[in-house]
Amino acid sequence: MQGGITLVTGSAGHLGEALVRVLRAASRPTRGIDLLASPSTDVVGSITDPDLVERCMDGVRDVVHAATLHKPHVGTHSRRQFIDTNITGTLNLLEAATRARVRCMLFTSTTSAFGDALSPPDGAPAAWITEDVVPVPKNIYGVTKVAAEDLCQLAHRNQGLACLVLRTSRFFPDLDDDPAKRTAYPDANLKANEFLHRRLDIEDVVDAHLCALERAPALGFGRYIISATTPLHPDDAEALRRDAPSVITRRVPGWEAIYAQLGWRMAPSIDRVYDNARARRDLGWQPRHDFASVIARARDTGDIRSPLGRAIGVKGYHPDGVYPFLPAPSAE
Repeated sequence: MQGGITLVTGSAGHLGEALVRVLRAASRPTRGIDLLASPSTDVVGSITDPDLVERCMDGVRDVVHAATLHKPHVGTHSRRQFIDTNITGTLNLLEAATRARVRCMLFTSTTSAFGDALSPPDGAPAAWITEDVVPVPKNIYGVTKVAAEDLCQLAHRNQGLACLVLRTSRFFPDLDDDPAKRTAYPDANLKANEFLHRRLDIEDVVDAHLCALERAPALGFGRYIISATTPLHPDDAEALRRDAPSVITRRVPGWEAIYAQLGWRMAPSIDRVYDNARARRDLGWQPRHDFASVIARARDTGDIRSPLGRAIGVKGYHPDGVYPFLPAPSAE
């Protein structure tokens, strides 16, 4: 990818900083925008400001839109703030990018957009999640991310803007939002378990975005699940709900010995599995970190994170680094 600036929104955030670091290391001209000043941020301001967004497009070739209010903000930010940032902010970028005739725009979305489609009823097999599953958002975060995805599709259809949506699974290093899980498992143990079905490493998130930048002009529009490559198969779905460890023993021989050495436990049941096959096929993406490699790294180094993950560290959505458990604020 030669010439022109890559604009990265949310550049002070976990993914934003990682993207800026890697792009700059590759000598790619990069411009970061964020509400917070940081070494990765060139422009301090909000994507809700259309004039600022317009100015930021000067000389831009590609846009990577990672700025967002996240699920952890549901308890501390109003629904209107979610709409302003996640929907109106995205619209501002799409319109400015179209006027600037940028080559493409990537929108970092989330597997949380699937919402209630991720939770099968008791007794049902684990949900096998591909891009063909219809989202059923269950909170304002999911609603606004799906709406922003649709705006991207509209910009491609009506204005011809190449725009890919990357629905990322969990890659943040913050403590889990479920207090029962935080009590039941060491944090690294819990995250390692998730590499089987709902997590990926920050290095692979960045790689997926770089691959998408290359393929976006040819693809035009598409939605892609970005998650670690699972060793599980669709025909495991029923057994995963009843006895996940036995399934994992068939698919990943040797995991028990590593877990015994680390003093870890496997989750007894798995309720959903994200399938990244379409992203690997269409984007030419080759994720490097999966369950087997992550637990081997934990055994050898005591840390499940990649070098980039260790360098970025923990950002924290809130001062204590834990999701807030508060009533949702009013619409205003």
